[in-house]
Formats: sequence, structure tokens, C-alpha cells
Amino acid sequence: MNDDGIQSLRQALATFASERDWDQFHSPKNLSMALIVETAELLEHFQWLTDAESRALPPKSHEAVRLELADIFIYLVRLADKLGIDLLEAARGKMVLNELKYPAQRVRGSAQRASEYEPEAKSLETTFP
Repeated sequence: MNDDGIQSLRQALATFASERDWDQFHSPKNLSMALIVETAELLEHFQWLTDAESRALPPKSHEAVRLELADIFIYLVRLADKLGIDLLEAARGKMVLNELKYPAQRVRGSAQRASEYEPEAKSLETTFP
């Protein structure tokens, strides 16, 4: 999704909440909690599945997961809007930090945290949580 798409969605969500007088409930605290609840609902669809099963969901489960992801995205966009955070800019910045913490030639095929394989990455982790 490009920035115009996110901005359009951000505006549509703000209008949707305003028309229902829900803005009063959309504090960063409440939106953060709603985001976690929706994430937990997403996890329920994968609980007890094998890795292979999680990659090949039946159509009904796939649709339910699609809707949970939409809920998560909606709350995430709404929270970012309330905090004045440009999600695309934040993600791009985080990718730069991740490239520093996890250089491909050093971590390829490993699931270790940066602090477990590279002492200098620990200072980055402390500076940029």
C-alpha cells in the first residue's frame, strides 16, 4: 500500500469514528489495547496448527484470518494517526536500523537476536528498542 492509500484509509477511519462519536474512546491507550485483543484473536486461528497447516488454511479459516488482519491494520492506522506517526516513514526507518542490527552476510539462516551474535549490536538495541 502506498502512502496515498494509507492516508486515504486514515481519513476514512477518522470520519467513520467521528460520525459515530467514537473518537472519545480512541485514546492511544484504548487503541493499543484493542490492537492487542485483535492480535490475540488472530493467534487463535493458528493455535495448535502445525507449520504446514498454518501455511495452507482452509478457505473459511483464511477468510477469518483476513478479517482479523484487517482489524489489526485498522487499529494500527488509527493509533498511528492519534500519535501523529507516519507508518511508512517509521517502517522505512526501522528497516534501516534492522539492516544495521542484522547484516545479511552475518545472520543469514539464523533466528538469534542481534545481541546474541554481535556485541556492537547490543548498543543499537539499547538505543533503538
